[in-house]
Amino acid sequence: VTVCNEEYSNSESVCLLLRRLGQLHPNLPITLIMDNARYQKCRLVMELAKKLNMELMFLPPYSPNLNLIERLWKLVKKEGLYSEYYETFDDFKGAISECLAKTHTTHKNALDSLLTLNFQTF
Repeated sequence: VTVCNEEYSNSESVCLLLRRLGQLHPNLPITLIMDNARYQKCRLVMELAKKLNMELMFLPPYSPNLNLIERLWKLVKKEGLYSEYYETFDDFKGAISECLAKTHTTHKNALDSLLTLNFQTF
């Protein structure tokens, strides 16, 4: 499920994601792992998750190594954006979308190596 927002993420965009997940999988138990952003833990989000019978779990603060989306973003920056300058925001979004569309084909092996359960420990 993808929720696109060209401005910024907030509690409303998280609620939109929860509603879409609930519509797609109304009879499945859903647990979401989230990264501890303040807007993800607000009353609006927590109450909607409870209403939709979804469990929200939060990663420890300052742990990007545990956040799989950070690994996906690393792949997009390396394989899709190439440290290039994009003349327009639409060009920038297009490069990201094109890279994401190839995650299960062209970039499958690279993505598989990034999305492992091998977490760095200290």
